[in-house]
Amino acid sequence: MPLRQNDHGLDRRAFLQRAGMAAAAGAALPLLGSAPPALAAPETPDQLFWQGRFADAEWGYRCLLRDDPGNAHAHARIGYIALLSNRFRTAEDHLSEAVALAPGDVASVQRLAECFVRRDQLDRAAPLLRGTGRPRDAAFGQVYSQLKGRPWQISGARSTRVPFFTLDPVPSVDASINGGKPEKFYLDTYATLDLSMEAAEKAGVRPLASWEGGVVDARPVVIHVGILDSFRIGDIEIRNIPVQWNDAQRPPLPDGSQAAGAFGTTIFYHFLTTMDYAGRALLLRRTPARPPRNELARLPLWLAGDHFPCTLGSLGQHRPKMVTVDTGGIGSALDTTVAIAEQYGLTVDYAHPRERPGIKIYPVTAERISLGNAVRRNVTGSAFEKVFPGVPGPGQSAQFGFDLIANFTHEFFKPYAVTFDYVGMKLTITQR
Repeated sequence: MPLRQNDHGLDRRAFLQRAGMAAAAGAALPLLGSAPPALAAPETPDQLFWQGRFADAEWGYRCLLRDDPGNAHAHARIGYIALLSNRFRTAEDHLSEAVALAPGDVASVQRLAECFVRRDQLDRAAPLLRGTGRPRDAAFGQVYSQLKGRPWQISGARSTRVPFFTLDPVPSVDASINGGKPEKFYLDTYATLDLSMEAAEKAGVRPLASWEGGVVDARPVVIHVGILDSFRIGDIEIRNIPVQWNDAQRPPLPDGSQAAGAFGTTIFYHFLTTMDYAGRALLLRRTPARPPRNELARLPLWLAGDHFPCTLGSLGQHRPKMVTVDTGGIGSALDTTVAIAEQYGLTVDYAHPRERPGIKIYPVTAERISLGNAVRRNVTGSAFEKVFPGVPGPGQSAQFGFDLIANFTHEFFKPYAVTFDYVGMKLTITQR
């Protein structure tokens, strides 16, 4: 679907919603009437899904549905594949069918709720989340049910460019909470909209729900969620949006002060978003834009969960496989595991491990890693001795259901500008 601004100035969210519906309508019909993609005979749809071959997997699941229209697993997977690509109508139809056929399929209930959340239909997501039995879901379901009026009200300029205040430890920019003076926020694609405890209290944000969200420095962290009246970035204001906060300390800014919070993908997917590392600025656009000059890579983009961008990346000279994109990795270009590092020929420094509770993390050097034609050489990162939940990239494979070999992060992107297009579902990298 070409991205053009119509005569009425259709905004970014309308494009996202309509493009998702149009893509779904265009994608669902040809699959049953045209020749299938080339499949290796012994590979099942589940195996293809694990490999990240989503188009092939979807064909396989649709073939299963022709023989067994009540196959809940096939419906669930088609819906999930559609959700990964923001094909909302297909995602809603098949996930709804999966939940009707298998009401105990909590993952499909959550994904159906996420389908509504991405379209800013929070009232439709609320009852689903309250019924999963999971504390985080219940907290957000409570917040969504108490949100009055239309959420995610975006106003102001059609685009805004905000300079980076810092490039390291990760990029940060000025933003304002509830009409207050601008404060520093880290940019992190693995973030939602997350405030410090001090910033939330100063802005008068009231907690509507809370849950225990893990352990930091051997103590449990309680995460609070509420509703933010206003969040302003440059010349764009967003009103009536969910927000979370906790008292965990982030790395300090270079002057020793604390940032007011962090924001990332849940903000980014409401816009055509560019993190211009080379030009040291954040660019948010509410309408489509011309293709950028000096394009090095235009790659498929998938969105897993509520804020985990995924694309195709290569380690060494090996063929591209699924990776995550987390710009918040301080001092690192990639994260992976020791086993994957050894498999792909990366150099693991076993003599200098870092210790975390129950895990060792080793410095790793890669002669070459790439996203398309965006190539970095002799970059350093981290290799975890084993896979466990929370390891960016490989540790999320079990969570998302497909194989992830690495996470590409902060240091990789420094020479480039990276654009996240959640309408066209493309990740574009350019070089000055």
